[in-house]
Amino acid sequence: MKFPFLTLTRGCETFYRFQQRGVLLADQRLWSSALKHSSQLCKDKSFYITTPIFYVNASPHLGHLYSAVIADCLHRWKLMQGFDSRFATGTDEHGLKIQQAVEAVGKDPLTFCTEVSERFRNLFSSCNISFTDYIRTTEQRHRRAVEHFWSVLWNKGLIYKGSYEGWYSTQDESFLMPSQVGEALDPSGKKVKVSLESGHKVEWMKEENYMFRLSIFRSRLLDWLVKNPGAVQPERFQQAVVQWLQEDLPDLSVSRQRSRLQWGVPVPGDPEQTIYVWLDALVNYLTVVGYPEIHEQWWSAAHHVIGKDILKFHAIYWPAFLLGVGLPLPKVIHVHSHWTVAGRKMSKSLGNVVDPVEHSQMFTNDGMRYFLLRQGVPDSDCDYTHDKVIKLLNTELADSLGGLLNRCTAPALNPAQVYPAFCSQAFPRDQRGRAVAEDYQMVAAVRSLPTVVEKYYESIHVYKALEAISACVRQTNRFIQRHAPWKLDRRDSKDRRWLDAIIHVSLECLRIYGTLLQPVVPEISNRLLTRLGVQPHERSWKNLDFLQRYHGTDCPFEGRLLGLDSRLLFSRLEGQNGDKQKPKKSKKPACLK
Repeated sequence: MKFPFLTLTRGCETFYRFQQRGVLLADQRLWSSALKHSSQLCKDKSFYITTPIFYVNASPHLGHLYSAVIADCLHRWKLMQGFDSRFATGTDEHGLKIQQAVEAVGKDPLTFCTEVSERFRNLFSSCNISFTDYIRTTEQRHRRAVEHFWSVLWNKGLIYKGSYEGWYSTQDESFLMPSQVGEALDPSGKKVKVSLESGHKVEWMKEENYMFRLSIFRSRLLDWLVKNPGAVQPERFQQAVVQWLQEDLPDLSVSRQRSRLQWGVPVPGDPEQTIYVWLDALVNYLTVVGYPEIHEQWWSAAHHVIGKDILKFHAIYWPAFLLGVGLPLPKVIHVHSHWTVAGRKMSKSLGNVVDPVEHSQMFTNDGMRYFLLRQGVPDSDCDYTHDKVIKLLNTELADSLGGLLNRCTAPALNPAQVYPAFCSQAFPRDQRGRAVAEDYQMVAAVRSLPTVVEKYYESIHVYKALEAISACVRQTNRFIQRHAPWKLDRRDSKDRRWLDAIIHVSLECLRIYGTLLQPVVPEISNRLLTRLGVQPHERSWKNLDFLQRYHGTDCPFEGRLLGLDSRLLFSRLEGQNGDKQKPKKSKKPACLK
């Protein structure tokens, strides 16, 4: 499902439209205040999230999907909260690495780039990545933005003609200091120079080109990080940047001779030079929001999601470029770590590169999204195996969450197929009814769950949010098991009221879980909420009031018919020793006895 791009005006119209549909703020006075200040509200409600743009020298792999899923989760989360959110991804199609890949296959450069770029676009579309803009650096709008950005730096005297001599990694498209270079053996056993960070081969380069006065921005970059302790998250990555900045920053080469690099944007006024691929690529974040004419609203709300391998480019080079042209720095740079496969680094030579398209078909789109966000820890590398995926998805999606929904909606327990009434006498707040201490602990945990989840979504520690949700799901399953509603006698009025209260509380728990899981597993959440009879306009952050009857207010869902789709929420996956198995076709759950 794609989210439509909302301009500022449309965002405000949506805000009013929600009010007309009955999606009211908890306090009507707050709504009145919001109407008076709607213009400021819409401005403050802008959010802009980006992934890196991905090199088209090879097909997408698991790490690319991981970056996109993190950004997509944040984008959907902000939409849930009522923000006007823009979400950009795309492909980086210039540079020596691309030029060499094109020469190796003997294709036209643009044709080659288009073919690979479409693989990324198709992957993201098939995996429900709800981007609002897909940028390619070969587009004319981007070239115009890059040329303007360069010209501003040049006119301010921040770019000068000079000479660069040093190490360069084509694979990383990165200039390296001597301290960043070491020795290694190539496959033939020959000693070669490599980047100590990436392990990629480097070459000594000496050429006349243009230099950016990076050295003059060192103190300003340090000042930015000191005054904005959450600018780079998680904290360990901000500390890494601060450590880098303890050393002198040499000026940065920002062009290559045209004779060496033809596939790129020519330097304005000097056709013999090509703009450095990273300067070219980083400007894409501005291109998307209309730079240089209409970027102010969105650029002031910019958030980047990146892999740890490109931290230097985004936390040193990019902020320095922005300071140079006089633009605000990003609000937050969210950094994530990498994925290994069965404990080993993904590598073509090892033959263990995970194809995200194949695995999304194998484990479903939502299954892959859930695994990546549930197991992905931003601070450290994570490991991927078939068995881990199958075990996690079966345990948490099929058995725990899916099993809870099946129990609460099974005709044996809920023959009328409705959201039953809550009885305050059966489940009183004074703890004098049939409910026990563990039940009240569950109610308290679910009531506080949105606050917990919000904290972790905002910091992209999504795995902690899902951990908290999963813990509450287990509590609710124990609640059902503890009171065994299938043993109650519907002919007895007290038993019937208690049975209805059990089911009402359980469905309310499921509604909260389904709403909070929308940014992570949109298809599963939609199926769950539809089964509960929750309408699309009742699925936002403002609809997370839990167990309203218990707290003395009306519940809009009470007495409402459940949805008709009674398929399994998530079918169990089967696999043995890592064998790839597609999930069984969904079927209707058997009635509980």
